Amino acid sequence: MTDARHNAPILPPRILMGPGPSDVSPRVLAAGARPTIGHLDPEFQILMDGIKGQLKRVFRTQNAVTFPVSGPGSVGMEACFVNLVEPGDTVIVCQNGVFGGRMKENVERCGGTVVAVDDDMGKPVDPDKLRAALKAHPETKVVAFVHAETSTGVVSGAATLCAIAREAGCLTIMDAVTSLAGIPVEVDAWGADAVYSGTQKCLSCPPGLSPITFSDRAIAAVKARKTKVQSWFLDLNLVLAYWDGEGGRSYHHTAPVNALFGLSEALAMVEEEGLENAWARHARTHNALRAGMEAMGIAFLVDPAYRLPQLNTVFIPAGLDDAATRGALLRGYGIEIGAGLGPFAGKIWRIGLMGESSRINHVLILLAALEKQMREAGVSVPGSGVEAAAAAA
Repeated sequence: MTDARHNAPILPPRILMGPGPSDVSPRVLAAGARPTIGHLDPEFQILMDGIKGQLKRVFRTQNAVTFPVSGPGSVGMEACFVNLVEPGDTVIVCQNGVFGGRMKENVERCGGTVVAVDDDMGKPVDPDKLRAALKAHPETKVVAFVHAETSTGVVSGAATLCAIAREAGCLTIMDAVTSLAGIPVEVDAWGADAVYSGTQKCLSCPPGLSPITFSDRAIAAVKARKTKVQSWFLDLNLVLAYWDGEGGRSYHHTAPVNALFGLSEALAMVEEEGLENAWARHARTHNALRAGMEAMGIAFLVDPAYRLPQLNTVFIPAGLDDAATRGALLRGYGIEIGAGLGPFAGKIWRIGLMGESSRINHVLILLAALEKQMREAGVSVPGSGVEAAAAAA
């Protein structure tokens, strides 16, 4: 439906339970609607400093270089690779899903040499495979991995992977797009060197910004480069003069002022709840969904020990059409869930319980709607998902 006066879509309400974006709090939306100010306004510089402090606390780091890149999580990823990888560098990429593949692409575009450590989709990165790859390639400069693989809902042991890389004298690049504020991310305790995330997942902010953090070791590597960073926009040597130029910031680009208003409010909400409480809420909501799905006879892809609470992958029940069911949920109930990717396309659904979307009432609505779809399609439903989820909540 469109507004005939402006040919603009009239958007119905949605319950966002896909792989991202998540629901956004009215507080965050209101913050983003504040009057725009100039990106060199002294008040905006105060906001920038505040956001850096907030992000340090959420990342659990003291890294001085911690700020949001103007762009989605993919831009944060690229910022890490273009600054740390030079032509000829060897980079080990641990791939256990679609987003590890994007890391490989970044290395190649930087002129680096990729050494692949591959694990099956739905399985965590195997630390022993990383050890073997480092032994075979002692020249490796960087180890890259995805902490929380959004394509499958599996979490890998970031602390172990970072320790293995550091013992070998390597820097690490870690994708925390789906993990930040949903499960523990301990940048300093793990010794991660370059970490990037996104605002539209567990931070419950609109997409368009990518929080990143670089260790002192990583910044030293950037400053020791023999070649120019291939991206002018993402060159930390230039961007830092904008974000870190206390009392005399250099102009670099026009920052998305209103998006940063929203991010500041979203980070304030995380701190008001308490980071540990946010992690616990995501776990509780997942447990309710798990109980409901299992009662309805729906199985999960990932082993419980490696399962992300905020990104759940479940097998589509036999007798249900993937696209038709997702379409019915969207049209009839305003519920968005995600399709499978790669070899799991048409076989699984990706159900997000991230940030503002990690609510028990969301789980109950989804389970009731899905049970109705199953019964209408003649698919057997062993038990009540709603009752099981409510009991587990």
